[in-house]
Amino acid sequence: MCEVGTRPPLAAERGEPPGGAAAAERCRDMGEQPIFTTRAHVFQIDPSTKKNWVPASKQAVTVSYFYDSTRNSYRIISVDGAKVIINSTITPNMTFTKTSQKFGQWADSRANTVFGLGFPSEQQLTKFAEKFQEVKEAAKLARDRSQEKIETSSNHSQESGRETPSSTRASSVNGTDDEKASHGGPAEAHLKSENDKLKFALAQSSSNVKKWETELQSLRESNARLSTALQESAASIEHWKKQFSACKEENDQLRGKIEELEEQCNEINKEKERNAQLSRRLQELETELQDKELELEELRKQGEIIPELMSECESVSEQLQAAEKKNKDLEEKVRTLRTEVEENKHRQTNLKTELKNFLDVLDGKIDELHDFRQGLSKLGVDN
Repeated sequence: MCEVGTRPPLAAERGEPPGGAAAAERCRDMGEQPIFTTRAHVFQIDPSTKKNWVPASKQAVTVSYFYDSTRNSYRIISVDGAKVIINSTITPNMTFTKTSQKFGQWADSRANTVFGLGFPSEQQLTKFAEKFQEVKEAAKLARDRSQEKIETSSNHSQESGRETPSSTRASSVNGTDDEKASHGGPAEAHLKSENDKLKFALAQSSSNVKKWETELQSLRESNARLSTALQESAASIEHWKKQFSACKEENDQLRGKIEELEEQCNEINKEKERNAQLSRRLQELETELQDKELELEELRKQGEIIPELMSECESVSEQLQAAEKKNKDLEEKVRTLRTEVEENKHRQTNLKTELKNFLDVLDGKIDELHDFRQGLSKLGVDN
């Protein structure tokens, strides 16, 4: 709910077919034609408080201007399903007021209520207000023409009423009753019928005057109520402006708190990331600790066999010493063998020299034997 002059909250737009299609068909059947159509959320002023808005439609509905060519009148009609929620005849005294960028209102004294429309955009509100002003001017022009016709008819009736007695008096003066009966019978009957018509027109004009006086009085009362409603609306606007300023300040404070909370949330997220990293590191350390414990257990097991290893090491040391002694003996033997090998190499060299000499001598002997053989062969051939 919101007070007069403020924009009530709108529901979300829904792509449903216009609810006033059947009403539009009925209006066309009655001689009315739609001249402008739009969609809006419809509200009516609360009849008990005259301050709060009451939603007349659960969603955006079709709102149309209709023109009645037979009565030369304009109406705003809106239907939600099978329920007529707006049936307002526009008069020249009506005023459409924009109370916000997307909300407007007008008062209908005949319906004894104030209608409010909430539009999806400021552009649609502007178009509706311009059409309202246009229709209002057309209704004013139609009313002025109707009043001119009534005034002309009334003046004509009054002039005819004033002329009728003078004609009657002239006929009375110009002759006796016998003369009227003998000479003025048809004229008198004609004048009497004309007089009756004029009396009827005068009576009808008087009733119309009373009707317009009543209508004027009701319009004055409506204007008074509208003035009161406008004053209350202005007061409520100031009240809501103050509340809006307070809400804006509170909103700014809440935004600051939200920013602080967002920063805190960022810090918390960072802490969560650090905790996650620490948890992963802790798991890695626990795994390493388990590995170290296993290594320590292995070392403990190895520590248990250290005495055996020490005794083995002592025995190995003794064996090593013995082996070193043997190694020294072997080294002495190796040196002796090397000396012997050198001596043997020297001997072999000498032997090779001697053998070479022997072979040279042998080769000479072989050559001599070969020559001797050839000589023997030649001697045998000669013989």
